[in-house]
Amino acid sequence: MLGSVLIRLLGFSARITKQGFEHYEWLIKEKKTFLFCTWHGRILIPIYLHKNQEIVAMVSQHRDGEIIARILKRLGYKTVRGSSTRGGQRAAIEMIRALKNGAAGAIMPDGPTGPRHVLKPGTITIAQKSGAYLLPLTFSAKKFIRFKSWDRFTISLPFSKCLAFYGEPIAIPGKMTPVEFENIRRRIEKKMIEQEELADVFFTQ
Repeated sequence: MLGSVLIRLLGFSARITKQGFEHYEWLIKEKKTFLFCTWHGRILIPIYLHKNQEIVAMVSQHRDGEIIARILKRLGYKTVRGSSTRGGQRAAIEMIRALKNGAAGAIMPDGPTGPRHVLKPGTITIAQKSGAYLLPLTFSAKKFIRFKSWDRFTISLPFSKCLAFYGEPIAIPGKMTPVEFENIRRRIEKKMIEQEELADVFFTQ
């Protein structure tokens, strides 16, 4: 499929700097369960960096989700299909089971159709019930194309300098009141937005 070839070519040609990569290394070294958490519009370089690792990705059942699922499978990912608007409960159960069995997971918490940068509560629930850490991951590029889609999807240009920015792993309490749940959801949402903003100014310094 053209999409997987494009990701391989753009990723291979990119000059990628990794920031915060030690957080990912710590999770792997300590054999912690974790869930990559990446905004819908910033998935290109993260997908390339973690290809062929049999990561279980949650992908929507919408039309664009079908395309993404096929691309991911060609890049060595596994998928569970569902979102906040369709098939979400079944997909969440499958993801929780995979995480408990030791797989790493990946989710786009503002997908499949937005609103952009709004972290859906299902992400927190999955981490809470599986005991998985959330690992925020984003990227930016010095030269890029940004589409006028709802997620402002970003593609790095060939041979561009890129930054892959890993945030600190976030542990989710096993028990929370509804107020505590919403507070932590908002806190993670804010952290991920700030992380993307920091990535975007990396090449302007």
